Amino acid sequence: MNDQVNDDRILKDWLSMMADLVSRALLAILMIFAGTMHFVNPDFFLRIVPPYLPFHRALVYVSGVCEIGLGILLLIPQSRPHAAWGIIALLIAVFPANIYLYQNQHLVPASPTIHFLRLVLQGVLIYWAYRHTR
Repeated sequence: MNDQVNDDRILKDWLSMMADLVSRALLAILMIFAGTMHFVNPDFFLRIVPPYLPFHRALVYVSGVCEIGLGILLLIPQSRPHAAWGIIALLIAVFPANIYLYQNQHLVPASPTIHFLRLVLQGVLIYWAYRHTR
């Protein structure tokens, strides 16, 4: 009976570790992809930078570099917690662009539901990154 309990605990711990690894890898891939898109299609991101912010092109490129860098750092165990906090900070920093897009939906043709879900997704991504801060 005791061996079964130990085997179950080992399996549960292994599954938890694998789920964490897959989660971290997927978030890193998402961040690296999103950051790369800032350079592949900067015009999309330039359209959604609120007009009250200066240096639109620089902001797009800097946020892209940050997304790529934080995605890479998330894969390194020693930097994982700091990278996760950096992702959270970045997602909060770019949230005004998502609000601006929601308020000006003509900038990117999509249904109002899609634009709303983009706002909700920011919260999901913040929670996802938070799970990797420990």
